[in-house]
Amino acid sequence: MRELHVLFLQAEPMGPHLSLAHMTSDGSKSYESEIPQFGLGVFLANGPDCKQAVRWALDAGYRHIDTARAYDNEKQVGEAILESEIERSEIFVTSKLRRFHAVGYDETIHRCKESLENLGLEYLDLFLVHAPPKDPYHRKPTWQGMEKCLETGLVRAIGVSNYGAHHLDHMRSYARYLPSVNQFEVHPWLQRPGLRAATEAIGAIPEAYSPLARGKKLDDPMLASIAKKIGASPAQVAIKWCLDQGCITIPKSTNKNRIEENLAALNLDISPVMAEISSLEENFVSGWDPTAEP
Repeated sequence: MRELHVLFLQAEPMGPHLSLAHMTSDGSKSYESEIPQFGLGVFLANGPDCKQAVRWALDAGYRHIDTARAYDNEKQVGEAILESEIERSEIFVTSKLRRFHAVGYDETIHRCKESLENLGLEYLDLFLVHAPPKDPYHRKPTWQGMEKCLETGLVRAIGVSNYGAHHLDHMRSYARYLPSVNQFEVHPWLQRPGLRAATEAIGAIPEAYSPLARGKKLDDPMLASIAKKIGASPAQVAIKWCLDQGCITIPKSTNKNRIEENLAALNLDISPVMAEISSLEENFVSGWDPTAEP
C-alpha cells in the first residue's frame, strides 16, 4: 500500500483532455470541444452513496462524471456538483437517453430536458443514446432529435453507447453530425480493436465503460502478477491499459480509497508490461452488450 499511496500523492487533478468533434458529410468537424479522458462512472450508485461518491471524486481531482437516466441518480449527481462549489465550466457531465425513450425526435428532446432538470444544469457536456433503439425505424428520428439538442445548446456534444460497427456505418446515411463518442465495454479481457477502429473511422472517440470488467477479473492471477511487477494495483493496471489505448475511461466506485486509487492510475507507466496485458484478451463480456444486435 505504501507504493500506491506515493503514486496518489503524485497524481495530477483532472488528467489529460481529448478533443471532441462531430464529423460531417464533407469530412469537416463541427461543435468542437474537449473531454477529460478519465472520469467517474456512477452505474448502480444510488441515493446518498452516489452523491457521496461524486463529492469524493470531485474533491480528489476528477472533473468528468458519467451518469444516465437509466441509473436513476441524475438528481444526486447534480446535487453533488452544486455542493462542490466548483465552477460548472470545470466539470464535464455526461448523461444518456434511456433506450426505451429513444423512440423519435420530440421524445428525445423532451427527455434531454428532463435530464437537465434532474441534474439542475443548464446544459450537458455530452449526451449519448444509451443503446441502438430496438426498432430500427426509430434510429434516424432519434438521432435527429439529438442533433437538435446539439444545435440549440442543450448539449455541447452528442454521441452513442453500445453501438456496433454496423450501427455506426448505417448512421452515415442519415446523420448530419456523426457521433463524437461511442461508449462500450472495453478492458484487457475484451479489447475490441475492430470496434475501436470503426469508432475512430467516423471521427469519434472510443469510451471504455466497465474497464475493470465489473470487478469479475480483478482476482485474475496473471493480472496480479503483472501489477506486482510495476508496484501497482490490478485495478490501476486495467484502467491505465484502457487509457493508453486512447479510450476515455470511466471506472465506477463508491469507495473513497478506490476512487483515489483509480485516479492515481493516470501516472502509471505500463509500457514495460504492455505485451503481457495485451495477452489477457479472451473476449470476456462482463455485462450488457447490444453491439451485436441487428
